[in-house]
Amino acid sequence: MDLKKSIKADLENKRNVFLMLGLVVALGVTLLAFEWTSKPSKADSLGSIQSQEVEEEIIPITREQEIKPPPPPPPPKVVEVLNIVEDDVEIEDELEIEDSEADDETVIDVAPVISAEEEEEETAEVFFIVEDMPEFPGGELALRQYIAKQIKYPVIAQENGIQGKVYVTFVVSKDGSITNAGIARGVDPSLDKEALRVVNRLPRWKPGKQRGKAVNVSYTVPINFVLQ
Repeated sequence: MDLKKSIKADLENKRNVFLMLGLVVALGVTLLAFEWTSKPSKADSLGSIQSQEVEEEIIPITREQEIKPPPPPPPPKVVEVLNIVEDDVEIEDELEIEDSEADDETVIDVAPVISAEEEEEETAEVFFIVEDMPEFPGGELALRQYIAKQIKYPVIAQENGIQGKVYVTFVVSKDGSITNAGIARGVDPSLDKEALRVVNRLPRWKPGKQRGKAVNVSYTVPINFVLQ
């Protein structure tokens, strides 16, 4: 016998509706639980504070006992010993007093006197600023032209694209020659070496003068290496 069920009594079609209603009810209960607040009851009094007297502690003041250093020991007694020598004893180390009077034949050795000018020449002082600065033959423009002609750009620096300005310092001596050349600020070892080579081959300069006298003067020349 087949069971017959009425379409109106079938609740499968309304399952989704009941599910949604259940979710809405659960969400509403959850929100209500979060929003539920309780107000605290009023307190009639905050209680009483009991004051308690604190006895002030008296700390005795103590002083560190001074330790006196021990007295210094008494100085040792000096006993004088007198050696009594009879008149007959000969004295080996007898003081001899020579005659200091000079006559016409007396030769006196006199040390040579070094003048201030000779001492100044021996020291060979190097000046940085003087009244008349040293000058390249033809002037500053001639110096630049000479360096530009003598410079040979190193191949290694060209291949690596190295360029920059090398500062070379040197001393123009009293006779106009170039000495003590060195790199004040370099760029690359190859460029620095080439700059030193050119500076060491500079011709004689007109030396610098201080108070009309030729002196050693320190000079700095910038050499610019630029790739074309």
